Amino acid sequence: MFHSQYVVNQLVNVGVVVKFSDRINLTFDDWFGLLPTYGAIIGIALAIAFIVTVKLSKKLPNYTMALFILAGVSAFAVILALIESIMNIHIIAGARGWGFYMQLLAGGIGGGVFAKLIPSYLCQAEN
Repeated sequence: MFHSQYVVNQLVNVGVVVKFSDRINLTFDDWFGLLPTYGAIIGIALAIAFIVTVKLSKKLPNYTMALFILAGVSAFAVILALIESIMNIHIIAGARGWGFYMQLLAGGIGGGVFAKLIPSYLCQAEN
């Protein structure tokens, strides 16, 4: 969603009139279009980050939520940095300028939601 709205706002900034229905359609088109590739990359990065965070949160159980939010932000930062360094371009248009920070926000939100959804015993210190 952040990617799509960033791209639409760049069009609006140069004078293109974009109806609300077009914003919604573009968001869905982007979501389904990016899901197989970008979504898979995000899924792998978040899985790695969250597995590490589950182990870390057992040592720091009072910081579980913060750790997962940081893990989500870090996963997105690594993805975007790797994609840019490998391809030498911003392949995700919505990750340019302030869009980069919105992508990181998406990762943080994902980390927070994940922390709320996982069973608490997974992050408790081992006896």
